[in-house]
Amino acid sequence: MTVLVAAATLAAAAGLVACTPTAGPPAAPPAGSAQPTDPIFPTAEIGPLVNALPERTIKPLPAARLADGLIPPTNRWFSGLVFGDEPMPVFPLPLSFQLTGTGLAFGLPTVTSDSAVILGGNTPAIRISLAADGQALEQVVTAYDEASVTITQRSAGNDLGSTVIAEGSPFVSFTAATDVDLTLPAGFTAAGDGVWRAEVDGTEYGLVSAGALSGTGLAVPRGSTATWFAVPADGSLATLAEAAGHPVTGTRLEYGSTTDAAATTIAYDTVDGGDTLVAAMPHQQAGLAADARCDAGSYPSIYGTLTLCAGTALTWTVPTVQPSGTLDLSAVEGEDRQRLADQVRADVDSTGTFAADTYFGGKSLYRAANLLAVARQVGADDAAADLTDRLATALDEWLEAAGCVDRTERCFVYDPQARGIVGLATSFGSEEFNDHHFHYGYFFYAAAVVAAGDPAAAERWAPVLNLLAADLATSGDSEYFPTRRVFDAYAGHSWASGTSPFGDGNNQESSSEAVTAWNGLALWAAASDQAGLQAEAEWMLSSEAASASAYWTDFDLADPVYASFDHTVTSLVWGGKRDYATWFSAEPSAMLGILVLPMSPVAGYLGRDPARVAANLADSVPGGSYDVMFGDYLLMYAALQGPDAAAAALEAADTLPAARIDDGNSRAYLLAWLMQWRTPPAG
Repeated sequence: MTVLVAAATLAAAAGLVACTPTAGPPAAPPAGSAQPTDPIFPTAEIGPLVNALPERTIKPLPAARLADGLIPPTNRWFSGLVFGDEPMPVFPLPLSFQLTGTGLAFGLPTVTSDSAVILGGNTPAIRISLAADGQALEQVVTAYDEASVTITQRSAGNDLGSTVIAEGSPFVSFTAATDVDLTLPAGFTAAGDGVWRAEVDGTEYGLVSAGALSGTGLAVPRGSTATWFAVPADGSLATLAEAAGHPVTGTRLEYGSTTDAAATTIAYDTVDGGDTLVAAMPHQQAGLAADARCDAGSYPSIYGTLTLCAGTALTWTVPTVQPSGTLDLSAVEGEDRQRLADQVRADVDSTGTFAADTYFGGKSLYRAANLLAVARQVGADDAAADLTDRLATALDEWLEAAGCVDRTERCFVYDPQARGIVGLATSFGSEEFNDHHFHYGYFFYAAAVVAAGDPAAAERWAPVLNLLAADLATSGDSEYFPTRRVFDAYAGHSWASGTSPFGDGNNQESSSEAVTAWNGLALWAAASDQAGLQAEAEWMLSSEAASASAYWTDFDLADPVYASFDHTVTSLVWGGKRDYATWFSAEPSAMLGILVLPMSPVAGYLGRDPARVAANLADSVPGGSYDVMFGDYLLMYAALQGPDAAAAALEAADTLPAARIDDGNSRAYLLAWLMQWRTPPAG
């Protein structure tokens, strides 16, 4: 049986110890464990920092179906259900779900693929009406947690009941607040005591309820629950019906890390504590607990085959990715070392003014931080001093609490409506909470690299930089920020859109920038002596890297979902589809480039399968020339095939045009990366 493992118990079993930040460069802070019930950035701690920042709503959020007192759930898998004039479909795997004008609809998506897209969109197979004729129905989210959402239905000012959906759950449950008559699709027939079944488009659906079904009308008494579900093709109605008798009421999270594995447990609370069923995603399946009971059937999905497991929780592990803020150039000597020192100086001399918006500004700080880390290692002390001064000056400006009182760029405000931090100048919709992790990860990284040689700087920057961290990584008791705004523990990855006004759910494109964000956050937490934040960031880092591999760059091509798909990466992943496409370019090199940039020191996770690196490059650089968009990053990615490939990439880098060096990269860092992988350090 799958059981909930508290993080403290997990830590003891795995020999984990509490995080203890160490002095020196932020190469690999020690692994640790966390008890997520201990708040990170709680109200009392973070409130004074928020109050020191100017308040401003740059762009109001759309209309929201949200109960008073709840923090707006931007960047969630269900954000489209909450925001906008009309609710969008959402995808609590294995189902799709949608609110309608009279109630709700759900179904098991039909998964198809063609050469450039994998589709599993909204399938409203079962439509349920709750409103009486002529009466308006109001539906609002009244609770949400790690993986579940509760929607309350009201008519004429009175609560009719509440519907619960949850990621991983094949069940949709409605609990009546008063005697309610529901209207169901035709075709449900008795299949046992309190159990009914129907078939829609070849999928069997079940219903369990203490109510009375007559024709298409289901009378649900006050306090009773009706639970619907999709039966797996290789499962049984009886198995699903048994679990449906224990409706899910909410979820809870525990996590922990060792040097080898990061563990996640999502507990599914049920009304009576009985076992439910949870669908395990492909990235979870290899690391499921040894005693997991996962024989209840399987579902197709756009992510691959989902396996249905019985229990009160789902626990899995993924490989640990250790944070790193510097390449290891200890094996680079002689002429190569001098070449790097000379190139660092040249790159510093050609570095212009850092950009002023939160995305490109952050990337320019990141670029300089990597140059600084290389300069420190190769003895370019003059360049290191120059870079340190420039970075410190820039970060002092960006991280001035009152900066936005007088400036419209290089500063941050608190948005009291959306409950979050917005940087000025905005970019890529950051004012509506798009992409905050991509942007702020670069700031964390740069600050940590500089603070490795200047602890006083960490203290100076902490008030505002911790607000950026709180925007993304708050947990527990907070009036100011949601819990882990962008990160989805069940999916193991982040969501980039703030309000998700899309019919295919939320989405994320640059999985590698998400990994970079948690790497930067872990480094900042270590530099600023925040053990709980460090443990949380390290867990998110490892989880995001595992999902990035499973759904963006290294997925199992043998899964039937890829039968008609002609590529080896999906560059834009949604709740209801996966695209071989980007928001900005149709170039093949862009499809892979956006999944590997900015090739930070932690990006070795991208090379776990050298053969897949070669296959991805063949798909994305079909002519073998790196004189393409993101050619610098693709050369760096090519080095992950092994020392010989790194040596060849180093030769190719000699002739790579300067125009192909991205604004977040430098030729010195490109060469240093290739030299590290050509001649790996001993041990």
